Amino acid sequence: MGKQEKQLQAIRINPKNVRFEIIQSILLSYEFSETKPGGGSSHYTYHRGIYRITVPKGNPVNQAYVKQVIRIIDMLEDEK
Repeated sequence: MGKQEKQLQAIRINPKNVRFEIIQSILLSYEFSETKPGGGSSHYTYHRGIYRITVPKGNPVNQAYVKQVIRIIDMLEDEK
């Protein structure tokens, strides 16, 4: 089991207190492109095909964003 798989499994079990860097690492490992914020914003946007998610950079990441990431990853895995 790779590093990202272990991280994904860990956030599935406990979506609270997840660091932004872990979310970023997981999304980038699933080949999402990252758009960094501009103009004083702290929200990073990730795109892959029809999927798009915006995550504010802060620690810990709000549980709602973590659940959205999990839901999108699940949809990508179901497509395989």
